[in-house]
Amino acid sequence: MNFTLHVWRQKNARDKGRMETYRAHDITPDMSFLEMLDVVNEELVEKGTEPIHFDHDCREGICGACSLVINGIPHGGKKGCTTCELRMRNFKDGDEIYVEPFRAKALPVVKDLMVDRSALDRIMQAGGFVSVSTGAVPDGNAIPVPKAVADKAMDAAACIGCGACIAACKNASAMLFVAAKVSHLVHLPQGQVERERRVRNMVAQMDKEGFGNCTNYYECEAVCPKSISVEVIAKMNREYLKALTKPVK
Repeated sequence: MNFTLHVWRQKNARDKGRMETYRAHDITPDMSFLEMLDVVNEELVEKGTEPIHFDHDCREGICGACSLVINGIPHGGKKGCTTCELRMRNFKDGDEIYVEPFRAKALPVVKDLMVDRSALDRIMQAGGFVSVSTGAVPDGNAIPVPKAVADKAMDAAACIGCGACIAACKNASAMLFVAAKVSHLVHLPQGQVERERRVRNMVAQMDKEGFGNCTNYYECEAVCPKSISVEVIAKMNREYLKALTKPVK
Protein backbone atom coordinates (compact mmCIF):
# COMPACT_ATOMS: atom_id res chain seq x y z
CA MET A 1 0.00 0.00 0.00
CA ASN A 2 1.12 3.54 -0.80
CA PHE A 3 -0.09 6.77 0.74
CA THR A 4 0.39 10.50 0.44
CA LEU A 5 0.77 12.08 3.88
CA HIS A 6 0.15 15.73 4.65
CA VAL A 7 1.80 16.18 8.03
CA TRP A 8 1.83 19.21 10.32
CA ARG A 9 5.39 20.33 11.05
CA GLN A 10 6.07 22.90 13.78
CA LYS A 11 9.43 23.61 15.44
CA ASN A 12 7.99 24.79 18.75
CA ALA A 13 5.00 26.53 20.33
CA ARG A 14 6.08 29.91 18.91
CA ASP A 15 6.53 28.69 15.34
CA LYS A 16 3.59 29.22 12.96
CA GLY A 17 3.88 25.70 11.58
CA ARG A 18 2.94 24.38 8.13
CA MET A 19 1.82 21.26 6.29
CA GLU A 20 4.46 19.18 4.52
CA THR A 21 3.85 16.31 2.11
CA TYR A 22 5.52 12.91 2.33
CA ARG A 23 5.14 9.59 0.55
CA ALA A 24 4.64 6.33 2.42
CA HIS A 25 5.70 3.39 0.25
CA ASP A 26 5.23 -0.36 0.59
CA ILE A 27 3.11 -0.19 3.72
CA THR A 28 1.57 -3.49 4.78
CA PRO A 29 -2.14 -3.51 5.70
CA ASP A 30 -1.43 -4.92 9.18
CA MET A 31 0.88 -2.08 10.16
CA SER A 32 -0.44 0.32 12.77
CA PHE A 33 -0.58 4.01 11.94
CA LEU A 34 2.45 4.67 14.15
CA GLU A 35 4.40 1.86 12.50
CA MET A 36 3.66 3.49 9.17
CA LEU A 37 5.06 6.76 10.52
CA ASP A 38 8.13 4.84 11.72
CA VAL A 39 8.72 3.66 8.15
CA VAL A 40 8.39 7.22 6.83
CA ASN A 41 10.79 8.47 9.51
CA GLU A 42 13.37 5.83 8.65
CA GLU A 43 13.38 7.09 5.06
CA LEU A 44 13.66 10.70 6.25
CA VAL A 45 16.62 9.87 8.50
CA GLU A 46 18.36 8.05 5.64
CA LYS A 47 17.95 11.20 3.53
CA GLY A 48 19.35 13.39 6.32
CA THR A 49 15.96 15.03 6.95
CA GLU A 50 14.61 15.62 10.44
CA PRO A 51 12.02 12.94 11.27
CA ILE A 52 8.41 13.64 12.18
CA HIS A 53 8.04 14.03 15.94
CA PHE A 54 5.06 12.33 17.56
CA ASP A 55 4.19 10.91 20.98
CA HIS A 56 3.91 7.22 21.80
CA ASP A 57 4.62 4.85 24.64
CA CYS A 58 2.83 1.55 25.18
CA ARG A 59 1.40 1.18 21.65
CA GLU A 60 -1.29 -1.03 23.19
CA GLY A 61 -4.10 1.50 23.59
CA ILE A 62 -3.44 1.99 27.30
CA CYS A 63 -1.29 5.09 27.85
CA GLY A 64 -3.10 7.64 25.68
CA ALA A 65 0.11 9.19 24.36
CA CYS A 66 -0.56 8.45 20.66
CA SER A 67 -2.79 11.48 20.24
CA LEU A 68 -3.11 12.47 16.58
CA VAL A 69 -5.85 14.03 14.49
CA ILE A 70 -6.15 11.96 11.32
CA ASN A 71 -8.25 13.33 8.47
CA GLY A 72 -9.85 15.74 10.91
CA ILE A 73 -10.83 13.13 13.51
CA PRO A 74 -8.91 12.41 16.74
CA HIS A 75 -7.39 8.91 16.58
CA GLY A 76 -8.64 8.46 13.02
CA GLY A 77 -12.32 7.78 13.52
CA LYS A 78 -12.45 4.04 14.12
CA LYS A 79 -14.75 3.56 17.10
CA GLY A 80 -13.08 2.51 20.35
CA CYS A 81 -9.60 2.69 18.85
CA THR A 82 -6.45 4.65 19.65
CA THR A 83 -4.02 5.85 16.97
CA CYS A 84 -1.50 3.15 17.85
CA GLU A 85 -4.15 0.46 17.28
CA LEU A 86 -5.45 1.94 14.03
CA ARG A 87 -4.39 -0.38 11.20
CA MET A 88 -3.54 0.77 7.71
CA ARG A 89 -6.10 -1.65 6.28
CA ASN A 90 -8.67 0.90 7.41
CA PHE A 91 -7.44 3.14 4.59
CA LYS A 92 -7.47 2.60 0.84
CA ASP A 93 -4.34 2.19 -1.22
CA GLY A 94 -3.40 5.57 -2.66
CA ASP A 95 -5.29 7.58 -0.02
CA GLU A 96 -4.21 11.08 0.94
CA ILE A 97 -4.03 11.31 4.72
CA TYR A 98 -3.88 14.51 6.77
CA VAL A 99 -2.10 14.23 10.12
CA GLU A 100 -2.21 17.02 12.70
CA PRO A 101 -1.69 17.49 16.45
CA PHE A 102 -4.57 18.03 18.87
CA ARG A 103 -5.81 21.62 18.62
CA ALA A 104 -6.56 23.33 21.95
CA LYS A 105 -5.20 26.42 23.66
CA ALA A 106 -4.66 24.43 26.85
CA LEU A 107 -2.70 21.77 24.93
CA PRO A 108 0.07 23.78 23.20
CA VAL A 109 2.17 22.17 20.49
CA VAL A 110 5.63 21.10 21.67
CA LYS A 111 6.92 20.02 18.26
CA ASP A 112 5.25 18.71 15.11
CA LEU A 113 2.54 16.29 16.31
CA MET A 114 3.45 16.45 20.00
CA VAL A 115 1.38 18.53 22.42
CA ASP A 116 1.89 19.44 26.06
CA ARG A 117 -0.84 17.63 28.01
CA SER A 118 0.43 18.60 31.45
CA ALA A 119 -2.83 20.55 31.99
CA LEU A 120 -4.55 17.19 32.36
CA ASP A 121 -1.97 16.14 34.94
CA ARG A 122 -2.61 19.28 36.95
CA ILE A 123 -6.35 18.56 36.94
CA MET A 124 -5.63 15.11 38.31
CA GLN A 125 -3.31 16.55 40.95
CA ALA A 126 -6.08 18.90 42.04
CA GLY A 127 -8.30 16.06 43.20
CA GLY A 128 -8.13 12.83 41.22
CA PHE A 129 -6.92 10.72 44.12
CA VAL A 130 -7.94 9.31 47.50
CA SER A 131 -6.00 10.05 50.69
CA VAL A 132 -7.75 7.49 52.89
CA SER A 133 -5.89 4.35 53.88
CA THR A 134 -7.30 1.48 51.84
CA GLY A 135 -4.95 -1.16 53.23
CA ALA A 136 -3.25 -3.84 51.19
CA VAL A 137 -4.75 -5.17 47.99
CA PRO A 138 -6.72 -8.02 49.64
CA ASP A 139 -8.19 -5.56 52.16
CA GLY A 140 -9.21 -3.16 49.43
CA ASN A 141 -10.86 -5.92 47.45
CA ALA A 142 -12.73 -7.06 50.57
CA ILE A 143 -14.78 -3.86 50.70
CA PRO A 144 -18.21 -4.81 49.32
CA VAL A 145 -19.25 -2.82 46.25
CA PRO A 146 -22.46 -3.74 44.37
CA LYS A 147 -21.70 -5.00 40.87
CA ALA A 148 -23.82 -2.34 39.15
CA VAL A 149 -21.91 0.38 41.00
CA ALA A 150 -18.55 -1.28 40.38
CA ASP A 151 -19.35 -1.51 36.66
CA LYS A 152 -20.08 2.22 36.50
CA ALA A 153 -16.84 2.99 38.32
CA MET A 154 -14.85 0.75 35.99
CA ASP A 155 -16.49 2.24 32.88
CA ALA A 156 -15.36 5.71 33.98
CA ALA A 157 -11.95 4.45 35.11
CA ALA A 158 -11.28 3.24 31.56
CA CYS A 159 -10.37 6.84 30.61
CA ILE A 160 -6.71 6.95 29.52
CA GLY A 161 -6.48 10.75 29.51
CA CYS A 162 -5.51 10.99 25.85
CA GLY A 163 -7.38 14.25 25.24
CA ALA A 164 -9.30 13.12 22.15
CA CYS A 165 -12.49 14.49 23.69
CA ILE A 166 -10.85 17.91 23.93
CA ALA A 167 -9.59 17.84 20.35
CA ALA A 168 -13.04 16.87 19.03
CA CYS A 169 -14.96 19.50 20.97
CA LYS A 170 -15.57 22.84 19.24
CA ASN A 171 -15.01 24.51 22.63
CA ALA A 172 -11.96 22.39 23.53
CA SER A 173 -13.84 21.22 26.61
CA ALA A 174 -12.24 18.76 29.03
CA MET A 175 -15.57 17.85 30.60
CA LEU A 176 -15.57 14.18 29.56
CA PHE A 177 -12.04 13.67 30.91
CA VAL A 178 -12.72 15.41 34.23
CA ALA A 179 -16.13 13.80 34.60
CA ALA A 180 -14.67 10.33 34.04
CA LYS A 181 -12.17 10.86 36.85
CA VAL A 182 -14.78 12.33 39.19
CA SER A 183 -17.35 9.61 38.41
CA HIS A 184 -14.81 6.83 38.83
CA LEU A 185 -13.98 7.80 42.41
CA VAL A 186 -17.42 8.98 43.51
CA HIS A 187 -18.86 5.51 42.90
CA LEU A 188 -16.36 3.83 45.22
CA PRO A 189 -16.43 3.81 49.02
CA GLN A 190 -12.78 4.91 49.10
CA GLY A 191 -13.70 8.09 47.24
CA GLN A 192 -16.40 9.33 49.61
CA VAL A 193 -14.21 11.20 52.10
CA GLU A 194 -13.10 13.83 49.57
CA ARG A 195 -16.20 13.71 47.40
CA GLU A 196 -17.18 17.39 47.54
CA ARG A 197 -13.65 18.77 47.72
CA ARG A 198 -12.56 16.66 44.76
CA VAL A 199 -15.21 17.85 42.31
CA ARG A 200 -14.82 21.49 43.35
CA ASN A 201 -11.04 21.41 42.97
CA MET A 202 -10.97 19.51 39.69
CA VAL A 203 -13.59 21.73 38.05
CA ALA A 204 -11.79 24.85 39.31
CA GLN A 205 -8.48 23.61 37.89
CA MET A 206 -10.14 22.73 34.59
CA ASP A 207 -11.44 26.29 34.29
CA LYS A 208 -8.07 27.71 35.34
CA GLU A 209 -6.33 25.78 32.55
CA GLY A 210 -8.53 27.49 29.96
CA PHE A 211 -10.64 24.61 28.70
CA GLY A 212 -14.02 25.50 27.23
CA ASN A 213 -17.50 24.51 28.36
CA CYS A 214 -19.63 21.59 27.24
CA THR A 215 -22.45 22.32 24.79
CA ASN A 216 -23.70 18.73 24.45
CA TYR A 217 -22.69 17.99 20.87
CA TYR A 218 -21.39 14.54 21.94
CA GLU A 219 -18.27 14.66 19.75
CA CYS A 220 -16.32 13.68 22.85
CA GLU A 221 -18.19 10.40 23.25
CA ALA A 222 -17.96 9.70 19.52
CA VAL A 223 -14.15 9.85 19.43
CA CYS A 224 -13.33 8.47 22.88
CA PRO A 225 -11.13 5.38 22.32
CA LYS A 226 -12.62 3.82 25.46
CA SER A 227 -16.22 4.68 24.50
CA ILE A 228 -16.90 6.57 27.73
CA SER A 229 -20.48 7.82 27.84
CA VAL A 230 -21.45 11.47 28.30
CA GLU A 231 -23.54 10.21 31.21
CA VAL A 232 -20.44 10.80 33.35
CA ILE A 233 -20.72 14.54 32.57
CA ALA A 234 -24.26 14.58 33.94
CA LYS A 235 -23.01 12.76 37.02
CA MET A 236 -20.21 15.29 37.55
CA ASN A 237 -22.61 18.22 37.12
CA ARG A 238 -24.88 16.80 39.81
CA GLU A 239 -21.91 16.22 42.11
CA TYR A 240 -20.66 19.77 41.51
CA LEU A 241 -24.02 21.38 42.26
CA LYS A 242 -24.39 19.37 45.46
CA ALA A 243 -20.85 20.27 46.51
CA LEU A 244 -21.58 23.97 46.07
CA THR A 245 -24.40 23.73 48.63
CA LYS A 246 -22.07 22.45 51.31
CA PRO A 247 -19.46 24.41 53.28
CA VAL A 248 -15.85 24.13 52.09
CA LYS A 249 -13.79 21.96 54.41
